[in-house]
Amino acid sequence: MQNTPVFKVIFINQDEVFEVYAGKIFQSELWGFIEIEEFLFGERSQLLVDPSEEKLKGEFAGVKRSYIPMQSIIRIDEVEKEGSVKVTEAKGGNVSSFPLSAPPSKPGR
Repeated sequence: MQNTPVFKVIFINQDEVFEVYAGKIFQSELWGFIEIEEFLFGERSQLLVDPSEEKLKGEFAGVKRSYIPMQSIIRIDEVEKEGSVKVTEAKGGNVSSFPLSAPPSKPGR
């Protein structure tokens, strides 16, 4: 029996750090973007509601595929199983994203 992979993706979105889980992730045909599909949200039977998890469920409700800019990605891990999704405030620091250049042109153009 083959297990399907689960990916934890951490990225910055409008001064917040999103931590989401997905079943599929790959480099997009749109240059400079990562595609995320099959968002995974743990089914909780507890009465306790996590506001950040509810925010992300609302944010990605009905989303089939999301395109995340590569410079927004902090980390991608393949994990054993999904955990709880999170939204946290991005803390300022002295690290900035690497400037991107135009994609290389193809020969003959």
